[in-house]
Amino acid sequence: MKTPDLVRKQLFAGLVIPAHPLALTAAGKFDERHQRALTRYYCAAGAGGLAVAVHTTQFQIRDPPFDLLRPVLELTMETARDCRPGDQSTIMIAGICGLTQQALSEARLARELGYDAGLLSLAALPGGDDDELIEHCSTIAAEIPILGFYLQPAVGGRLLSVEFWRRFIEIENVVGIKVSPFDRYKTLDVVRALADVGRTDQVALYTGNDDAIVSDLVSEYRFDAQGPTIEFCGGLLGHWACWTRAAVDVHRQCQAAKQSGSVPSSLMRLAAQVTDCNAALFDARNHFAGCIAGIQTVLFDQGLLSSDRLLDPQERLSSGQREAIERVRSLYPYLTDDAFVQEHRDEWLR
Repeated sequence: MKTPDLVRKQLFAGLVIPAHPLALTAAGKFDERHQRALTRYYCAAGAGGLAVAVHTTQFQIRDPPFDLLRPVLELTMETARDCRPGDQSTIMIAGICGLTQQALSEARLARELGYDAGLLSLAALPGGDDDELIEHCSTIAAEIPILGFYLQPAVGGRLLSVEFWRRFIEIENVVGIKVSPFDRYKTLDVVRALADVGRTDQVALYTGNDDAIVSDLVSEYRFDAQGPTIEFCGGLLGHWACWTRAAVDVHRQCQAAKQSGSVPSSLMRLAAQVTDCNAALFDARNHFAGCIAGIQTVLFDQGLLSSDRLLDPQERLSSGQREAIERVRSLYPYLTDDAFVQEHRDEWLR
């Protein structure tokens, strides 16, 4: 487990961090072979970190009928270490959920297994006021460095005030925030809070807005002529759980554009194309009902999963979603990595 300062340094360098899915057999059992293959794929594709036990992994892994939290965290950590032996550059992030006692237990488990930070969901406290939320976050941050998580309400998140974000950013062991409300106004709330507090060199912003990935990655914010420029360092995204090799290339293009001081029109065209892909993957027209199923389907088609099954067997692609995915795959082959996966899949499945 890294020190908070090292975690910050690596986050600020700008990373592609896929939200790691869960591999299940057709019978609904944990598929360790394909789970390992997914982790190897992300490492080979150039991901700088992994987020595990998060929304894309399916929050239900914590439920007693499945009891998969420890096995998934443990196997992913072990495999990531095997992929890059002796290399400390990969950031490992564990999702942390629930009321305070459950969240504390999950934070301690993540720390025990060597995870560098926790991505803290507040979905279990929908009625909590800012004082309750800050006390909860401070308690968890005392156990492990944390990233805040502004999860969109459509998939279980809650609204959070600018004042909450100001107070959250002041917590010493906060190292970053995943900003994913899928809302430009609420995204701006988080950025403005960071500017107000002034910890711009201590708290890294990562986009989780899968509908605005490129736009977030090339944007710069300044609220005062004398104030600092704030930007998103990288992304922690469900969208990047598939076609990850292409995502790494898009991220590099965004970094190069910012460094040059000029965002080419071709990159803004790409921004719309990435959002078009996400609309299909995440089932935007059905209020994101198929957002995890879309990712699983692509990975299954590529042979990285033995089944596209989810923990809830009733959860599946929406009507027309398969056709939407095939449409964007055909239109934007440079945003996929099917050939890369086909070339290396057997070695990842060893």
